[in-house]
Order: sequence, then structure tokens, then C-alpha cells
Amino acid sequence: MIYDIRHVTTYEYENPVSFARCTLRLEPRSGGGQDLISHRVEIRPRPAERTVRRDFFGALTESVVIDTAHRNLRIDSRSRVSVSREPPARDAPSPPWESVRDIAFEATSLRPASPVGYVFASPLVPVLPAVSAYAAESFAPGTGILKGTVDLMHRIRDQFRYDPKATVISTPLAEVFDNRHGVCQDFAHVMIAGLRGLGLPAAYVSGYLRTIPPPGQPRLQGADATHAWVSLWCGADLGWVDFDPTNDLLVANDHIVLAIGRDFSDVSPIDGIIVGSPKQKLGVAVDVVLVE
Repeated sequence: MIYDIRHVTTYEYENPVSFARCTLRLEPRSGGGQDLISHRVEIRPRPAERTVRRDFFGALTESVVIDTAHRNLRIDSRSRVSVSREPPARDAPSPPWESVRDIAFEATSLRPASPVGYVFASPLVPVLPAVSAYAAESFAPGTGILKGTVDLMHRIRDQFRYDPKATVISTPLAEVFDNRHGVCQDFAHVMIAGLRGLGLPAAYVSGYLRTIPPPGQPRLQGADATHAWVSLWCGADLGWVDFDPTNDLLVANDHIVLAIGRDFSDVSPIDGIIVGSPKQKLGVAVDVVLVE
């Protein structure tokens, strides 16, 4: 499947901003059943500096400096991506979760894809006893890694309430878990914390999700979404498998990967600093259009 993706981010400032430095992670990845065909980003006002590098996790990271006074900032990212994935079945046989845990801890490579880099706590995902105990209910001794993870994903989808007004980026994971509500970022963080609490290597994935309107209704421009889900190392044979706890499904061809890291702090599509206005209004519109 080939998708055209447009991701437009706008900032409106109450007072003029004299200086801005932004970090962009807006180029979709290649690999894991996904190939980047084209990508470009237009920024207004025009930046004085633009530098590009790859971060530790392999994401293309662009640093932008704007030194022209402005009250509006518009970042327009356009990409074309080919996606072809065949996830395992929910009930596919898989190795016992304890063996995956033990092999992950024995890994000697420190490369980005090595499982050992994703078994420990990270800035936004502490390992909490209550969350570890919650995850352990899905992983009886000898349970296959896929079976246990699918059960945990299903329980999060069933027992947590999606509420975009309930949390912000800085809401602690413990609060999300106690209140049982949040958004895709929160559900991914909870699932990762539970898996890591059992010693399993789990990564955070940011990207896009194609949405399909109800029958008979038009597709709304800008109505698609940025999204977050979980990637779990399931042993040498299965490798990394992606799970979407918000929707209770194994990731296939409706998900487009932007970046992979330990948690949201590693993969934020746009972050940075400004000098000037203390108040701002943020707007985000995403279109994921099937080309073929």
C-alpha cells in the first residue's frame, strides 16, 4: 500500500517571537515492511539555519533556527510511503516469555535494535510495582510471548478509557494508571512499563494511523491522526512485533512509523524553545491518503 501523508503544525503566538530553535522528527522511517519514497518539509517563516543528522535510534532529526520576529509558525511535512507488513496471528505459537526475557538480558550489542536498550526504565516510563503486577496477570509461567502480550494489550483496551482531555504530555504514568484514562501515548507508556517490569524489551513507536470514515460519510480533510504504539522484541525468530493497545490490534498496513525510541521524549515530532510570547495556540492536522 502506498500512502501520501501531510502533517501540518501551526503555532499562533500572543506576542511576537524573536527567536525559535526547533527539532523536527517528521521523516517516516524505512525498514520493517515500510519504505520511504519521498519527503519534504516547508517552514514559514523561512529558517536562517537548517541542519540534519541521524539520532541514536536512526531517526532523521532536523534542527531549525528562526531569527526573524514572527507571530505565526507553520511547519508543513509531506511524505510518500510504501507499507507492506504481515504481522503474526494473535494466537501464533511463540517462545515462552521467560526465555525471551533471559535472552534479552544476555544481549551484548548496544546498537539501536538491540533488545537490551529497552528493558530498563526511561525518562517518561518508570518501572512501577503496581504496573508490573498488572502486566504479570497476562504472563503465567510458560506463557508464549505473543499470547501474553496480546492479552495485556486487550486488557488495556478494555479497562482504560480514551479521553483526550484527561491528560497532557507531562501527566505522570502513575496517575494515568491509577485513573485508567488517557490517550494513545499514555496507553503505550503503560504497556511499556508493564512489559519492562517483567524484564521484557519494549520500545515506543510514534507515527500515523489511517482512519476510515463510516459508510456513506465523506473523509474529512485533516481528520487523520498522529499515533503511538508499542514494539516488543519477541525473540530471535520473531524479532520486533508491534502492538497497538489503543485499538487492540497487531500493527499491519494502516500504521506508518515515524520514529522509535524508549518513550515519547525520544521521538517527539516537534520540540524546541522560543524567545518571546508566553502564550501560544497549537494546531495539528494530518492527512493519510491511500494512493494505491
